[in-house]
Amino acid sequence: MDLFSPVSLGNLHLPNRVVMAPLTRLRSDADGVPGELIAEHYAQRASLGLIITEGTYVSAESKAYPGQPGIVTAQQIAGWRRVADAVHAKGGRIVMQLMHGGRVSHPAITGTDRIVAPSAIAITGDVRTPAGKVPYPVPHALTLDELATVRDELVTAARNAIEAGLDGVEVHSANGYLLHEFLSPASNQRDDVYGGSPENRARFTTEVTDAVATAVGAGRVGIRISPEHNIQDALESDAADVTATYGTLVDALAPLGLAYLSVLHREPAGDLVQNLRSRFGGALITNSGFGTVTTREEAIDLIDDSHADAVAVGRLAIANPDLVERWQGEHPENEPNAATFYADGAEGYTDYPRLAV
Repeated sequence: MDLFSPVSLGNLHLPNRVVMAPLTRLRSDADGVPGELIAEHYAQRASLGLIITEGTYVSAESKAYPGQPGIVTAQQIAGWRRVADAVHAKGGRIVMQLMHGGRVSHPAITGTDRIVAPSAIAITGDVRTPAGKVPYPVPHALTLDELATVRDELVTAARNAIEAGLDGVEVHSANGYLLHEFLSPASNQRDDVYGGSPENRARFTTEVTDAVATAVGAGRVGIRISPEHNIQDALESDAADVTATYGTLVDALAPLGLAYLSVLHREPAGDLVQNLRSRFGGALITNSGFGTVTTREEAIDLIDDSHADAVAVGRLAIANPDLVERWQGEHPENEPNAATFYADGAEGYTDYPRLAV
């Protein structure tokens, strides 16, 4: 096998192993509806083995950023149907990342009277709202009944994504958002069955993923984790606790028969990630982290050395809609323009040039 060979991840059949990582781009309208520009952006990248969408909110309370798309309303579902149709018309495959922002938000963003988290602990620093930067608020600690509601919101969102024609969903349990907040002992200081021990902290992510897999079919469900990423105050600085927590989580996920496990970690070929892969027993997508560029050479080596089944690529997938063709033919790459990652409009989004024919 090599980077450009086919692979099956559950029910997802990929023509190559280059995956577009989930990338926040903030191009949806004020109602969270993805428009024609977003459909064009993803359709341009249909030759990638798999597209994983940007994190998509599953309820008003789960929205993390202005400009983030949702999968809640009929208009949002219709918008995503246009996206899925555009990708499929170009021969691509696309799954939706289901995201609950948890405490990484503000009522000025969500339009609700609170934000939520495992525990009433605020993130240090400021959040960017439509009115400017303000300190992160102290979140409401979710009750047991409210946890069931959040789980059900994620399940409904998964069903909505499938109704919209997407090929599957990815449960977002990484990067400091709600499900990751439950995994981290810094953000989760509960004293009930969802806090304390590694088993308890892994419980909610397991329950959510199980419920989503039951609702739409495990072969169409992946999950993304980011152990030791230490972002947005979801700190994981104790190596033994990291191993215990994520080992427990993956052990619980393994029997579900998920399509894939996606791991964001600075050492994708290292002992932690490879141990989790072995315990998971299914397909692994690796991603070497924020702030770094996954190169062609790294991606090829990860597959050639059997450290992963597919490789998620961020910045170069932004800048090169035809990344697979460029890598396969060893052509030069467009340079990503970081100034337009989180901007409005087509610049730095749909205007990167393709190879001259």
